[in-house]
Amino acid sequence: MGAIKTIGVIGGGAWGTALALTAARSGSDVRLWARDPGIVSDIRSRRQNSRYLPGITFDEDLNATTSLEDVAGADALLLVTPAQTTRAILAALKKTGRAQGPVVLCAKGIEQTSGKLLSKVLSEELPGAEAAVLSGPSFADDVARGLPTAVTVAASSAKTALSLCESMQSPCFRPYASIDILGAQIGGALKNVLAIACGAVVGRKLGASAQAALTARGFAELTRLGTAMGAQSETLTGLSGLGDLVLTCSSSQSRNFSFGLRLGEGFMASELISAGGKLAEGAYSARVAVKLGQKHDIDVPICETVARMIDEDLSIDDALNTLMARPLKPESEVV
Repeated sequence: MGAIKTIGVIGGGAWGTALALTAARSGSDVRLWARDPGIVSDIRSRRQNSRYLPGITFDEDLNATTSLEDVAGADALLLVTPAQTTRAILAALKKTGRAQGPVVLCAKGIEQTSGKLLSKVLSEELPGAEAAVLSGPSFADDVARGLPTAVTVAASSAKTALSLCESMQSPCFRPYASIDILGAQIGGALKNVLAIACGAVVGRKLGASAQAALTARGFAELTRLGTAMGAQSETLTGLSGLGDLVLTCSSSQSRNFSFGLRLGEGFMASELISAGGKLAEGAYSARVAVKLGQKHDIDVPICETVARMIDEDLSIDDALNTLMARPLKPESEVV
Protein backbone atom coordinates (compact mmCIF):
# COMPACT_ATOMS: atom_id res chain seq x y z
CA MET A 1 0.00 0.00 0.00
CA GLY A 2 1.05 3.62 -0.46
CA ALA A 3 1.92 6.17 2.16
CA ILE A 4 -0.79 6.90 4.70
CA LYS A 5 -1.56 10.60 4.65
CA THR A 6 -5.02 10.79 6.24
CA ILE A 7 -6.10 8.98 9.40
CA GLY A 8 -9.66 8.71 10.65
CA VAL A 9 -10.06 8.08 14.37
CA ILE A 10 -13.39 6.62 15.44
CA GLY A 11 -14.01 7.28 19.12
CA GLY A 12 -13.87 10.55 21.04
CA GLY A 13 -12.95 9.18 24.45
CA ALA A 14 -9.61 9.61 26.18
CA TRP A 15 -7.75 6.97 24.16
CA GLY A 16 -9.25 7.98 20.83
CA THR A 17 -8.36 11.62 21.40
CA ALA A 18 -4.85 10.72 22.55
CA LEU A 19 -4.23 8.61 19.44
CA ALA A 20 -5.62 11.36 17.24
CA LEU A 21 -3.14 13.78 18.80
CA THR A 22 -0.34 11.29 18.21
CA ALA A 23 -1.20 10.91 14.53
CA ALA A 24 -1.43 14.70 14.13
CA ARG A 25 2.00 15.14 15.74
CA SER A 26 3.43 12.79 13.13
CA GLY A 27 2.19 15.08 10.37
CA SER A 28 -0.86 13.06 9.33
CA ASP A 29 -4.12 14.75 8.41
CA VAL A 30 -6.44 13.59 11.22
CA ARG A 31 -10.22 13.43 11.35
CA LEU A 32 -11.73 12.49 14.71
CA TRP A 33 -15.26 11.13 15.03
CA ALA A 34 -17.15 11.38 18.32
CA ARG A 35 -20.76 10.44 18.95
CA ASP A 36 -21.28 13.26 21.47
CA PRO A 37 -21.75 16.71 19.86
CA GLY A 38 -20.54 18.30 23.10
CA ILE A 39 -17.15 16.65 22.77
CA VAL A 40 -16.86 17.74 19.15
CA SER A 41 -17.77 21.31 20.10
CA ASP A 42 -15.23 21.29 22.94
CA ILE A 43 -12.44 20.12 20.64
CA ARG A 44 -13.34 22.59 17.90
CA SER A 45 -13.83 25.67 20.06
CA ARG A 46 -11.39 25.15 22.93
CA ARG A 47 -8.96 22.50 21.60
CA GLN A 48 -9.77 20.36 24.62
CA ASN A 49 -11.64 17.19 25.50
CA SER A 50 -12.44 18.35 29.01
CA ARG A 51 -14.69 15.37 29.72
CA TYR A 52 -12.08 12.69 29.12
CA LEU A 53 -8.73 14.54 29.18
CA PRO A 54 -9.24 17.41 31.62
CA GLY A 55 -6.51 20.01 31.87
CA ILE A 56 -4.94 19.26 28.46
CA THR A 57 -5.07 21.83 25.65
CA PHE A 58 -4.19 20.64 22.15
CA ASP A 59 -1.78 22.36 19.81
CA GLU A 60 -2.90 20.05 17.00
CA ASP A 61 -5.93 20.37 14.73
CA LEU A 62 -8.05 17.21 15.04
CA ASN A 63 -10.91 18.08 12.63
CA ALA A 64 -13.55 16.72 14.99
CA THR A 65 -16.92 15.65 13.59
CA THR A 66 -20.09 13.76 14.50
CA SER A 67 -20.44 12.44 10.95
CA LEU A 68 -19.01 8.96 10.37
CA GLU A 69 -18.98 9.69 6.65
CA ASP A 70 -16.42 12.45 7.25
CA VAL A 71 -13.82 9.98 8.53
CA ALA A 72 -14.71 6.85 6.53
CA GLY A 73 -12.71 7.89 3.48
CA ALA A 74 -9.38 8.26 5.29
CA ASP A 75 -6.40 6.18 4.14
CA ALA A 76 -6.44 4.31 7.46
CA LEU A 77 -8.93 4.12 10.30
CA LEU A 78 -8.23 3.73 14.00
CA LEU A 79 -11.21 2.08 15.69
CA VAL A 80 -11.04 3.30 19.30
CA THR A 81 -14.45 2.38 20.70
CA PRO A 82 -15.16 -0.22 23.43
CA ALA A 83 -14.67 -3.84 22.39
CA GLN A 84 -18.31 -4.72 22.99
CA THR A 85 -19.51 -2.03 20.55
CA THR A 86 -17.07 -2.98 17.78
CA ARG A 87 -19.55 -4.95 15.70
CA ALA A 88 -22.17 -2.18 15.79
CA ILE A 89 -19.63 0.48 14.84
CA LEU A 90 -18.32 -1.62 11.97
CA ALA A 91 -21.86 -2.19 10.73
CA ALA A 92 -22.42 1.57 10.73
CA LEU A 93 -19.10 2.08 8.98
CA LYS A 94 -20.09 -0.39 6.27
CA LYS A 95 -23.13 1.75 5.47
CA THR A 96 -20.81 4.66 4.61
CA GLY A 97 -19.35 2.62 1.76
CA ARG A 98 -16.02 1.87 3.43
CA ALA A 99 -14.98 -1.50 2.00
CA GLN A 100 -11.20 -1.70 2.10
CA GLY A 101 -8.03 -0.23 3.55
CA PRO A 102 -6.49 -0.86 6.97
CA VAL A 103 -8.69 -0.67 10.05
CA VAL A 104 -6.63 -0.57 13.24
CA LEU A 105 -8.34 -2.18 16.22
CA CYS A 106 -7.37 -0.24 19.35
CA ALA A 107 -9.74 -1.74 21.95
CA LYS A 108 -8.37 -4.53 24.15
CA GLY A 109 -11.08 -7.11 24.55
CA ILE A 110 -12.97 -10.11 23.19
CA GLU A 111 -16.56 -9.98 21.98
CA GLN A 112 -18.50 -11.40 24.91
CA THR A 113 -21.51 -12.71 23.02
CA SER A 114 -19.50 -14.73 20.49
CA GLY A 115 -16.12 -15.25 22.16
CA LYS A 116 -14.47 -13.94 18.99
CA LEU A 117 -11.38 -11.75 18.75
CA LEU A 118 -12.07 -8.34 17.26
CA SER A 119 -10.14 -9.13 14.07
CA LYS A 120 -12.67 -11.89 13.41
CA VAL A 121 -15.53 -9.47 14.02
CA LEU A 122 -13.91 -7.08 11.54
CA SER A 123 -13.57 -9.78 8.88
CA GLU A 124 -17.26 -10.60 9.25
CA GLU A 125 -18.51 -7.02 9.07
CA LEU A 126 -15.98 -5.50 6.64
CA PRO A 127 -14.50 -8.46 4.74
CA GLY A 128 -12.56 -6.22 2.35
CA ALA A 129 -10.73 -4.29 5.06
CA GLU A 130 -7.24 -5.20 6.24
CA ALA A 131 -7.17 -5.80 9.99
CA ALA A 132 -4.47 -4.25 12.12
CA VAL A 133 -4.02 -3.97 15.89
CA LEU A 134 -2.49 -1.28 18.11
CA SER A 135 -1.66 -2.46 21.61
CA GLY A 136 0.93 -1.96 24.32
CA PRO A 137 1.67 -0.26 27.66
CA SER A 138 0.00 3.11 27.21
CA PHE A 139 -2.26 5.34 29.25
CA ALA A 140 -4.26 7.94 27.35
CA ASP A 141 -3.24 10.81 29.63
CA ASP A 142 0.47 10.04 29.17
CA VAL A 143 0.13 9.84 25.38
CA ALA A 144 -1.95 13.02 25.17
CA ARG A 145 0.63 14.92 27.23
CA GLY A 146 3.43 13.77 24.96
CA LEU A 147 5.17 11.52 27.47
CA PRO A 148 7.41 8.76 26.01
CA THR A 149 5.37 5.72 24.97
CA ALA A 150 6.05 2.59 22.91
CA VAL A 151 3.42 0.27 21.44
CA THR A 152 3.02 -2.62 19.01
CA VAL A 153 1.27 -2.11 15.67
CA ALA A 154 0.44 -5.45 14.07
CA ALA A 155 -0.94 -6.06 10.59
CA SER A 156 -1.22 -9.05 8.29
CA SER A 157 1.57 -7.69 6.10
CA ALA A 158 4.86 -6.15 7.21
CA LYS A 159 4.42 -3.39 4.61
CA THR A 160 1.11 -2.28 6.09
CA ALA A 161 2.44 -2.47 9.65
CA LEU A 162 5.42 -0.28 8.74
CA SER A 163 3.22 2.23 6.88
CA LEU A 164 0.97 2.54 9.92
CA CYS A 165 3.99 2.99 12.20
CA GLU A 166 5.35 5.74 9.96
CA SER A 167 2.02 7.54 10.01
CA MET A 168 2.00 7.68 13.84
CA GLN A 169 5.65 7.95 14.86
CA SER A 170 6.75 11.06 16.71
CA PRO A 171 9.59 11.96 19.10
CA CYS A 172 7.38 10.88 22.02
CA PHE A 173 5.54 7.93 20.44
CA ARG A 174 7.41 4.85 19.21
CA PRO A 175 5.41 2.14 17.38
CA TYR A 176 7.02 -1.24 16.65
CA ALA A 177 5.79 -3.20 13.63
CA SER A 178 4.57 -6.79 13.89
CA ILE A 179 2.68 -9.28 11.74
CA ASP A 180 1.27 -11.18 14.74
CA ILE A 181 -2.26 -9.80 14.89
CA LEU A 182 -3.42 -12.73 16.98
CA GLY A 183 -0.76 -12.33 19.66
CA ALA A 184 -1.27 -8.58 19.96
CA GLN A 185 -4.98 -9.11 20.60
CA ILE A 186 -4.58 -11.95 23.08
CA GLY A 187 -2.07 -10.06 25.19
CA GLY A 188 -4.23 -6.95 25.29
CA ALA A 189 -7.42 -8.82 26.19
CA LEU A 190 -6.05 -11.21 28.81
CA LYS A 191 -3.97 -8.62 30.66
CA ASN A 192 -7.22 -6.80 31.47
CA VAL A 193 -8.55 -9.87 33.29
CA LEU A 194 -5.29 -10.30 35.18
CA ALA A 195 -5.22 -6.61 36.12
CA ILE A 196 -8.55 -7.07 37.90
CA ALA A 197 -6.97 -9.84 39.98
CA CYS A 198 -3.96 -7.70 40.87
CA GLY A 199 -6.16 -4.76 41.76
CA ALA A 200 -8.15 -6.98 44.11
CA VAL A 201 -4.94 -8.10 45.84
CA VAL A 202 -3.87 -4.47 46.34
CA GLY A 203 -7.34 -3.43 47.47
CA ARG A 204 -7.30 -6.20 50.10
CA LYS A 205 -3.85 -4.98 51.23
CA LEU A 206 -2.25 -8.39 50.74
CA GLY A 207 1.17 -6.90 50.08
CA ALA A 208 3.64 -6.26 47.27
CA SER A 209 4.89 -9.85 47.34
CA ALA A 210 1.42 -11.20 46.54
CA GLN A 211 0.97 -8.62 43.78
CA ALA A 212 4.28 -9.55 42.17
CA ALA A 213 3.55 -13.27 42.41
CA LEU A 214 0.11 -12.84 40.88
CA THR A 215 1.52 -10.75 38.03
CA ALA A 216 4.15 -13.40 37.27
CA ARG A 217 1.73 -16.31 37.46
CA GLY A 218 -0.73 -14.30 35.39
CA PHE A 219 1.88 -13.87 32.70
CA ALA A 220 2.48 -17.62 32.70
CA GLU A 221 -1.26 -18.11 32.23
CA LEU A 222 -1.39 -15.57 29.41
CA THR A 223 1.58 -17.23 27.72
CA ARG A 224 0.13 -20.74 27.94
CA LEU A 225 -3.19 -19.76 26.46
CA GLY A 226 -1.77 -17.36 23.89
CA THR A 227 0.70 -19.92 22.60
CA ALA A 228 -2.00 -22.58 22.39
CA MET A 229 -4.12 -20.20 20.32
CA GLY A 230 -1.27 -19.58 17.89
CA ALA A 231 0.35 -16.38 19.16
CA GLN A 232 4.10 -15.91 18.71
CA SER A 233 6.08 -16.09 21.95
CA GLU A 234 7.99 -12.93 20.98
CA THR A 235 4.72 -11.01 20.87
CA LEU A 236 3.61 -12.27 24.28
CA THR A 237 6.93 -11.27 25.87
CA GLY A 238 6.88 -7.91 24.08
CA LEU A 239 5.08 -4.61 24.49
CA SER A 240 1.55 -5.87 23.78
CA GLY A 241 1.95 -8.80 26.18
CA LEU A 242 4.32 -8.52 29.12
CA GLY A 243 4.76 -4.76 28.75
CA ASP A 244 1.05 -4.02 28.91
CA LEU A 245 0.54 -6.57 31.69
CA VAL A 246 3.14 -4.95 33.94
CA LEU A 247 1.60 -1.50 33.44
CA THR A 248 -2.02 -2.42 34.03
CA CYS A 249 -1.30 -4.75 36.95
CA SER A 250 0.37 -1.96 38.90
CA SER A 251 -1.47 1.32 38.36
CA SER A 252 -4.81 2.75 39.41
CA GLN A 253 -4.88 4.62 36.07
CA SER A 254 -5.98 1.28 34.64
CA ARG A 255 -9.75 0.93 34.68
CA ASN A 256 -9.38 -2.83 35.15
CA PHE A 257 -6.96 -2.46 38.05
CA SER A 258 -9.27 0.11 39.66
CA PHE A 259 -12.25 -2.25 39.25
CA GLY A 260 -10.22 -4.92 41.04
CA LEU A 261 -9.28 -2.46 43.78
CA ARG A 262 -12.93 -1.98 44.59
CA LEU A 263 -13.46 -5.73 44.71
CA GLY A 264 -10.54 -6.01 47.13
CA GLU A 265 -12.01 -3.27 49.29
CA GLY A 266 -15.08 -5.42 49.83
CA PHE A 267 -17.47 -4.40 47.09
CA MET A 268 -19.22 -7.15 45.18
CA ALA A 269 -19.00 -7.13 41.40
CA SER A 270 -22.80 -6.97 41.16
CA GLU A 271 -22.75 -3.75 43.21
CA LEU A 272 -20.17 -2.12 40.96
CA ILE A 273 -21.99 -3.17 37.80
CA SER A 274 -25.41 -2.06 39.03
CA ALA A 275 -23.97 1.32 40.00
CA GLY A 276 -23.56 2.07 36.30
CA GLY A 277 -20.61 3.77 34.71
CA LYS A 278 -18.14 2.23 32.30
CA LEU A 279 -17.33 -1.38 33.09
CA ALA A 280 -13.74 -2.56 32.73
CA GLU A 281 -13.19 -4.64 29.58
CA GLY A 282 -11.66 -7.43 31.69
CA ALA A 283 -15.02 -8.00 33.34
CA TYR A 284 -16.43 -8.92 29.92
CA SER A 285 -13.41 -10.97 28.89
CA ALA A 286 -12.92 -13.12 32.02
CA ARG A 287 -15.54 -15.77 31.30
CA VAL A 288 -14.60 -15.79 27.61
CA ALA A 289 -10.97 -16.44 28.59
CA VAL A 290 -12.09 -19.40 30.69
CA LYS A 291 -14.01 -20.83 27.74
CA LEU A 292 -10.99 -20.37 25.49
CA GLY A 293 -8.87 -22.20 28.05
CA GLN A 294 -11.33 -25.08 28.04
CA LYS A 295 -11.39 -25.13 24.23
CA HIS A 296 -7.60 -25.39 24.03
CA ASP A 297 -7.23 -27.60 27.12
CA ILE A 298 -5.23 -24.94 29.00
CA ASP A 299 -5.53 -24.35 32.74
CA VAL A 300 -6.34 -20.67 33.49
CA PRO A 301 -6.97 -20.57 37.26
CA ILE A 302 -6.56 -16.80 37.68
CA CYS A 303 -8.97 -16.01 34.85
CA GLU A 304 -11.36 -18.60 36.30
CA THR A 305 -11.18 -16.97 39.72
CA VAL A 306 -11.79 -13.49 38.29
CA ALA A 307 -14.75 -14.83 36.32
CA ARG A 308 -16.23 -16.27 39.51
CA MET A 309 -15.71 -12.96 41.33
CA ILE A 310 -17.68 -11.23 38.60
CA ASP A 311 -20.33 -13.85 37.81
CA GLU A 312 -20.83 -15.32 41.30
CA ASP A 313 -19.75 -12.46 43.59
CA LEU A 314 -16.94 -14.62 44.98
CA SER A 315 -15.18 -12.64 47.70
CA ILE A 316 -11.48 -11.81 47.52
CA ASP A 317 -10.78 -13.97 50.58
CA ASP A 318 -12.53 -16.99 49.08
CA ALA A 319 -10.79 -16.32 45.77
CA LEU A 320 -7.39 -16.29 47.48
CA ASN A 321 -8.16 -19.50 49.34
CA THR A 322 -9.15 -21.14 46.06
CA LEU A 323 -5.87 -20.21 44.38
CA MET A 324 -3.65 -21.06 47.35
CA ALA A 325 -5.27 -24.49 47.75
CA ARG A 326 -4.46 -25.58 44.20
CA PRO A 327 -2.31 -28.72 43.91
CA LEU A 328 1.46 -28.18 43.91
CA LYS A 329 3.23 -28.42 40.56
CA PRO A 330 6.56 -27.45 38.95
CA GLU A 331 6.75 -23.74 38.07
CA SER A 332 7.81 -24.48 34.50
CA GLU A 333 4.96 -26.91 33.82
CA VAL A 334 3.29 -25.89 30.60
CA VAL A 335 -0.28 -26.95 31.40
